[in-house]
Formats: sequence, C-alpha cells, structure tokens
Amino acid sequence: MINSEAARIFSGLADMLELSGENPFRIRAYRRAAMVVEGYPNDISRMSKEELKKIPGIGEDLASKLIEIVQTGTCKAYEAARQRIPEGLSLLLTVPGLGPKTARAIYDKFRIKDISELEKLAMEHRLKGAIPKIKEKTEQNILRGIGLARMGTGRRPIGQVLPVAQALISALRARAPVRQLEIAGSLRRWKETIGDIDILATSRDPAKVMDVFTGLSMVRQVVAKGETKSTVILSEGFQADLRVVEDDAFGAALCYFTGSKEHNIRLREMGVKKGLKINEYGIFDKKGEKIGGTKEEDVYRVLGLPVVPPELREDSGEIEAALKGSLPQLVRVEDIKGDLHVHSKLSDGSYSIEEIVQAAMKRGWSYVAITDHSKGLGIARGLDQERLLEEIKQIDAINGKLKRNKTPFAVLKGVEVDIRSDGALDFPDEILSRLDIVNASIHSGFRQAEEKITGRIKAALRNPFVTTLSHPTGRLLGEREAYRVDMEEVLKTAQETGTAIEINSFPARLDLNDTTARKARDMGIPIVINTDAHILDHFSYMSYGVAIARRAWLEPKNIANTLSFKEMLEVLHKKRLISLKTS
Repeated sequence: MINSEAARIFSGLADMLELSGENPFRIRAYRRAAMVVEGYPNDISRMSKEELKKIPGIGEDLASKLIEIVQTGTCKAYEAARQRIPEGLSLLLTVPGLGPKTARAIYDKFRIKDISELEKLAMEHRLKGAIPKIKEKTEQNILRGIGLARMGTGRRPIGQVLPVAQALISALRARAPVRQLEIAGSLRRWKETIGDIDILATSRDPAKVMDVFTGLSMVRQVVAKGETKSTVILSEGFQADLRVVEDDAFGAALCYFTGSKEHNIRLREMGVKKGLKINEYGIFDKKGEKIGGTKEEDVYRVLGLPVVPPELREDSGEIEAALKGSLPQLVRVEDIKGDLHVHSKLSDGSYSIEEIVQAAMKRGWSYVAITDHSKGLGIARGLDQERLLEEIKQIDAINGKLKRNKTPFAVLKGVEVDIRSDGALDFPDEILSRLDIVNASIHSGFRQAEEKITGRIKAALRNPFVTTLSHPTGRLLGEREAYRVDMEEVLKTAQETGTAIEINSFPARLDLNDTTARKARDMGIPIVINTDAHILDHFSYMSYGVAIARRAWLEPKNIANTLSFKEMLEVLHKKRLISLKTS
C-alpha cells in the first residue's frame, strides 16, 4: 500500500511550504490530507480520481497529486519544493520533533550537511546559546529525535506495518496455491513496533507459492529465494519472510515463529521435563516419533496448558497463570459498547455528528461521545465557549430525535479539553459540568520539566468534571517520544480521584502502552479504549487499542466502555457525584 508514502510526501511538503512562508491554510490542508490518507483503510493505488475525491479533505488538486504519487512515486509540487530547500535543511526535516522553524535556524547558522553533524553539535552543546530559544533540553530532544530517525530504519510502528502485511496476505490468498496462511512473529503478538513481517503457509506446491511471493508488484527486492523460504524487501521498505511448512507441522511452526523467544524457551523446557522435544517441526516423544504439531493447540495440550493468547506470550507470568488456570478472559473488539473520544467537523474532524452517529450504530455500538477540541488548540479549530454550547444544543436535539424514534442509542456531550501550560483547563467548571465526557489532554509545553508536566496532569485529574486523561504520555511512535512525566504519580492520582485513563487506539499513539495499562489495572483505575477518530474509517482503529489492552491482560470488567450506557456513566461520574455530595 502506498498510503504511508503519500502521507510522508504531503507532510514533507507542508514542512517545506512552512519554511517558505506559504499560506498557512494551504499548509494545514496538506497536513490534514497526510493524516487522512495515512489512516485511510483502502489502498489509494487502487482508487480512481473520483473515488479519491470522496475522501474527506481531498479535493480536485490533492486527488490529482495522489494519482501522480501512485503513478510516479512522487509529485511535481513536492519535488519543486525540495529544489527550493537546501539539501542539508531537507535532511534536518527528517528528524522527529525538530520543527521547520528550528530546523531553518540551525541550518542558517551552521550550514549542516548531514545528521551526524547535527548530532555532534547537540552532543557538544554548541546549539545552546548559538540559536535563540534552544536550551540544553532542546539539544536532548534533538538527540532523541535522531535516535528515533535511525530507529525508523529498523523497527516500525505497527500501524505502518499491519496494513502492508494484510495486503500481502490478501495478494497471496488470491494468487498463490496456499492451504493455510497466517501472520506470525511480533505482528501476531501485536507488539507496538515491528522488525519484519513473518508469514507462515502450507501448500502442495511450495515452489509456485515462492514464485508468486517474490513476483508480487509490492516487492522491491528479492533478498533470498528458496524452495520453502524466501525473503523480500517490500516497496515500503519492510522485510517480509515467507515459510511454507508441512500441514502436520503448521501448528507447531505457528507457535514457534509467533514467539516470543522467551515464551518458547519456557515451553521447550517444560517439554524436556516431560521427555518431549518441541520445535518448529512438531512434537516428538523420547523415541523421536512425532505425536503432534498439526494444530497450535497441540503444543499447549501436551504440556497440560490451555492455549495462551498470542498477545500474552512474553514470559511475563502467562505460563504460571496457565498452570493455575487463571489466564484472563481478555477483552475483544466485540466487547466494546462505544467510543468516548471522537472529533466532528466542528473542530478538526471530517464528518457531522449525525454521520458519526450513523457510523457508530452500524458498528453495533450503543453510544458515542463527541469530544471536539477546546479553544486552546487553534490549529484544530478548537471550540470556544459559544461554539461548544451550540454543539451541546445540537447533540440534545439529536438525542431527542433518537428517543422519539425509539432508537436505543445515546450521543454523549463531550470535549477534549486542553491542559494549558500553566496547569489550568481551557474551560471553567461551569461549562465542564454540562458535559457527559471530559477528556483532558496535553497538546503544548511538551518540553517542560517532568515536575511541571506531572503537576499539570495531576491538577487536571483532581478536577471533579474530568472523566478521562487522554493519550497520557503524548508520544507519537517513530516521531515523538513521550514527554517527561512521572506516570507513577499520575496513576496514584487517578486512583485517588477515580479518574479513568485512556488507551488511545490511534496507531501513531497507542498511548497508554501495555506495561502502564497493566499497572493501571492492578491499581483498580478505570480504563477506556478510544479511537480518537477524525474520520469515520478511524473507528476501525479500535482493534489496535484492544490489542494493547489484551497485551496488558485486561478483561472487559477493567474497561469502562464495555459497560452499558448507564453503568459506564456511573463509573466515569463517580468522582463528580462524590464532589457534589461533599461540596
């Protein structure tokens, strides 16, 4: 799929236009298009111009540029902008977290030719003082950004890799004589970053499967081609490995190549104690006779274990839990009753509230919260008090219509309220008290000291009307590290106040991570899984958030939006009711 490449080109074009002082509305259009295209579930290379124009935010001009990118791998506007930007400056723009204006200031001062020069300047603290507003912390952020840029050539965010792997699977199913076909490796375990794509298959004609695999149009380079295993580099730069195994070994091989390495070691050790040999070829007894391996269940059955879900296979207590019969009943996408973090076109979303409601009902949900940005996020057309009150009236009218039609669905009035740099919220309590859902989040002041950011968040959590802390660490996978925050303190305050913590399903965020989400569960903190949707297709991102929750050992009972409408509000409004009783 070329979506991620088109998004990269649009985002890069926006950066270069900003450096040239172009119209800010034009810059915003490219940034918005980059976000929409990257998150669009369909492969844009298979869409006509008229189909592309139906994507929110994509008009005639942008659709033409997308067609151009599909056909040539770039577009004239992007290449023209690159010609106007010195090569060294273009390189600086590839460093995550280094904005166009700072990049320009650094280039103008030092005429940097490569990233290594920038790294040396930052390590020697030569940027500090030489350029206004750059301090030692800025240099540290630049060094982290360089590390992220280099990491981008290795492990990639799952949101970039999974759609490519799914397209690869679809192509193989359609063209190759495969019998069984599954994704394995860290992608099957839903790790947040992926090294390469592992695929396992069975077939009566392995050679033909390898011919199809290595000949796919999405393959840029064939690294190795064998009778039962081949390795390729895809057009997006990902490495993909395909293995074809015998039918009677597929289950054992799927278990082995899913991993993790540590989990597999534990399984093999248990097998040895029972006089068994377990590997990718099957399960063998003391005499070397094969006694299983056709199904993945065979591996766990011979060890006296229930099947451990792939997301838990990290040697983090899952074997012990399986032995005790206490593996969690992990949450599923089907358990989610509604999304509590959705943006409409009244701020930076692309659809009306009515359209959002219809899409949510089609997914079988019982409720949805409209949580447009508050005024502090001007770039997202955040709502001021007057516009928010108008939105409340609009939602009341929609709920009235649903009730008259006896439609069992509820629209919650909400906001994503900005936690300002001084710790105050964007709206007074008088306004927040009129809302069902108040998602508090940080969108500015990322470089403040840990104590300052932690204090800002704790103050927000203590507000009786804040229901949820959204994308708690502010990270963007592969682009921006989390801001410095003491999550232990944040979790303690959430526990004390009864404030929910969000797992943000947006693939670029996946925030909370699984480790912190598991801590939150252990502390009894309510958790919500939201998509942060800006277009209707973003609702499909719920599967990413659920995967994080599953890796965190979460069950439906741990997650507020698996509950009915009434039960969910009781959980999220508990702190509000306590505050009203004590005031």
